Amino acid sequence: MAEMSREEVLARYRHLRAISTHHHTEAMNFFSRPALLEQARHLGLAAGGMLAAESFDELKLAFDLAIHTARPDHTRAVDRYAGAARPRPGSDEALVLEAMRRARFSVWRVERRHEVAGLVVQDLLRQDEAWLVDEAMERSAPAGMAAAIRLCTPETFAMTGGVIVPVDREALEEVFDEVLPRVRGSPDQVANDRRFATAIYRTAVARGLMERIGFEEIPPPAR
Repeated sequence: MAEMSREEVLARYRHLRAISTHHHTEAMNFFSRPALLEQARHLGLAAGGMLAAESFDELKLAFDLAIHTARPDHTRAVDRYAGAARPRPGSDEALVLEAMRRARFSVWRVERRHEVAGLVVQDLLRQDEAWLVDEAMERSAPAGMAAAIRLCTPETFAMTGGVIVPVDREALEEVFDEVLPRVRGSPDQVANDRRFATAIYRTAVARGLMERIGFEEIPPPAR
């Protein structure tokens, strides 16, 4: 993939992105309104039995949790959708859907531009890097920008799941103070725990981070 031209990589990305958008839209049929309201309440985006988000970007946070997370002993909507959709094995539709099921949630920092297309981002919890292709982020995300993103990797490169939440140092400290006493284990286990994503999204809503234009740079961890 790295030997392909920029135009070839972007063409492949746009094709897979369209498939991902379709899958996410269809997966919304596999959770109930009460399940969505439950996620919205966790984020402070519901009043009584009604959604109360101030923007569609905030509402997408509840949709993300409803699709990609579930309480213990419950199946996720993305897995129920995969069981019903059953795309042809080996097809791009199957490739993207499986990547969505294995998506990694974390806080990612933009390290640099990739030499072909997109960005190189670092997982601040797991301390590894990924090649992220996202045309909007490539145009506007400065080095050092940090954001909570659910990345799926259907190719050598990764793509976002459609939700990008800007994160600053104070917000991360607040999230870790809340989550770490309740979520034990390795950095990978913390990142995969639904309570981590929920805490980040709730903090972003409460602090108005979804309305930010700029981002605070987060320095690399000490080595």
